[in-house]
Amino acid sequence: MDQGKPVLVVGSAALDTIHTPVGSAEDALGGSSFYFSTAASLFTSVRLVAVVGSDFPKEKIAFLEGRPVDTTGLEIAEGETFRWGGRYMDDPNQRETLFTRLGVFETFEPKIPDHFRSTPLVFLGNIHPELQLRVLDQIDKPELVVLDTMNFWIHGTPDSLREVIQRCDVLMVNDEEAIELTGRSNIFDAADDLLARGLRALVVKKGQHGAILFHQNATPFFMPAYPVRKVIDPTGAGDSFAGGFIGYLANSDLNDADAWRQAIVHGTVVASTTVEDFSLNRIQLVHLDELAARVSQLRAMTRF
Repeated sequence: MDQGKPVLVVGSAALDTIHTPVGSAEDALGGSSFYFSTAASLFTSVRLVAVVGSDFPKEKIAFLEGRPVDTTGLEIAEGETFRWGGRYMDDPNQRETLFTRLGVFETFEPKIPDHFRSTPLVFLGNIHPELQLRVLDQIDKPELVVLDTMNFWIHGTPDSLREVIQRCDVLMVNDEEAIELTGRSNIFDAADDLLARGLRALVVKKGQHGAILFHQNATPFFMPAYPVRKVIDPTGAGDSFAGGFIGYLANSDLNDADAWRQAIVHGTVVASTTVEDFSLNRIQLVHLDELAARVSQLRAMTRF
């Protein structure tokens, strides 16, 4: 695939301690910015903005040097890198947070390098809505802005979040969050409500059950998840999905409705590789021919 338009990601950078029914990993590379960049760089160039502490082991991201990822915007601040610990249950959709130590992420103030400011596609990872707004204030007329958020911000900072949504083109949430945002009783009414606020599209992530695309003036598109026989670590699947989705759109005509559907499919297969090992161990080894094979398998499984 020819390299498309560059994508800017602003998000978290972390070291995760993960426990699952099949094993554990300590101080594993994590954070939305790294998962997204690894996924999106399969399709196009990425410009990364995040913060790590002075304790961050740089060798963990050495693999990015062989990818079209510009880490100029990765700030190294004095202090501890953001750390998160979690335990997943037998149902990978259920997890327990064991600890959260924000470290330098607590005072993160995104600074967009001058040569990043005209980036045409922007992904705002799941960070405080006020920070997302300050990022948008530093960007020059992007073609597409995709927003990720969560119920913590929906309940804690509703006014700021509402303002961010008004300035974005695509919102990515799960079905519970879409209903909480709107107060609607089902996902289709919630989608109508959010699209009426000016969004170009809504992507509802349903974890191991796939995703739904709601697009202005188009029939909703449901894509089941690629069937992974053994899920090792679900961490980062949503951000990898976003990376595959936006990375594909970076090579597409944004006015082509079919391109948006294809982007959902490619996000789905990218996410399916992420969960097959801890951290980014699996996805950093993936090639486009493997993704193409999974797309073909999904097409065969869903055609009727």
